[in-house]
Amino acid sequence: MIHLGKYYPPSPGGIEGHTQSLARAQAALGADVRVVVVNHRARDGHDATFEKWTRTPWAEDADGQVRITRVGRLANVAKLDVAPGLSGLLNDLARNPPDVWHLHAPNITMMLAVLRCRWLAPLVITHHSDIVRQKLLKHFVRPLEVALYRRAARILPTSGSYVDGSDLLQQFANKLTPVPLGMDLSPFQTPSAAARACAERFRERFRGPVWLCVGRLIYYKGLHVALEALKRVPGTLVVIGTGPLGAELNRKAQELGVADRVVWYGHASADELVGAYLASAALWFPSVARSEGFGLVQVEAMAAGCPVINTAVPASGVAWVARHEQESLTVPVSDSAALAAAANRLLTEAGLKDRLVAAARMRAAAEFDWLVMGRRCLAVYGEVAGRV
Repeated sequence: MIHLGKYYPPSPGGIEGHTQSLARAQAALGADVRVVVVNHRARDGHDATFEKWTRTPWAEDADGQVRITRVGRLANVAKLDVAPGLSGLLNDLARNPPDVWHLHAPNITMMLAVLRCRWLAPLVITHHSDIVRQKLLKHFVRPLEVALYRRAARILPTSGSYVDGSDLLQQFANKLTPVPLGMDLSPFQTPSAAARACAERFRERFRGPVWLCVGRLIYYKGLHVALEALKRVPGTLVVIGTGPLGAELNRKAQELGVADRVVWYGHASADELVGAYLASAALWFPSVARSEGFGLVQVEAMAAGCPVINTAVPASGVAWVARHEQESLTVPVSDSAALAAAANRLLTEAGLKDRLVAAARMRAAAEFDWLVMGRRCLAVYGEVAGRV
């Protein structure tokens, strides 16, 4: 099969990480897997994702048994990668087509390219989220989505909960098969010596308790809510991730008087990320919009034994991944006082942390392991293959 993604690691992000995990899992299960994405790296190797006028080159590489084609772009305009060679590549690949094309959406650049290649079939689409905040963009993209989803043999929302709030998905109810996201849990379940050493350095470096946020610095992650909550709890907030709101959030921390207790960690290595979960009192996941359809970093925390505090984003899978009082503590959206109260509960309520962590580890292994996800998707492929 060929996965049509947005970018591919080392580019950070939920869709990117999912694309890698699914491709690796399917390769491990014996499938022939190729990935086509836009190259996020400039010629000097730096991450140019958010740079409007930075060109990136074509690149071919491999991730184990997964073949990767990174298509060069000319620019990034209004979050749209201008990659004129993409359609030609898909046309070339269609001459010797895979059993299944698997598109990861939303992804306007790839959607346009697929629509120009009408013979790409059978098409499976993983619907990661609706376009929520960008109202003008949403109205521009909706006809593209509808046309593309009509062509799909199967559409895979990441949870049944997300369908309830998506008028787009509800138009294609007969094509929906929810498939939860998954990942390789082993680095989190059985941390390496290097990861444990990173955890020790975190504990030594940052005044505890350590509260952790992981993700891009973008609006729907709700990091402003985390900064407000920090005023009501002791300890240090460590933020792993980069993004366009970095300067704005730093100013917010200064205005709130908590800047000396916030660490803008930026990019973390794989061992540093695992170490951060091991050293933290909880993962704070204060997302504020349905653009957050799932929240895979919750699964990382669950597998690592780091308690999760998430938000009840309406018609999103966030609070389904880690459920209130079962595997997490769930608080209302944009409620910094409730987030702080949940954090303080973890510090003071006997047995709460151990109960949540034990249940979270079990749920992660049963529902969100990458091989479980890989088998679920391969079963879908088997059903649609040949039905072009």
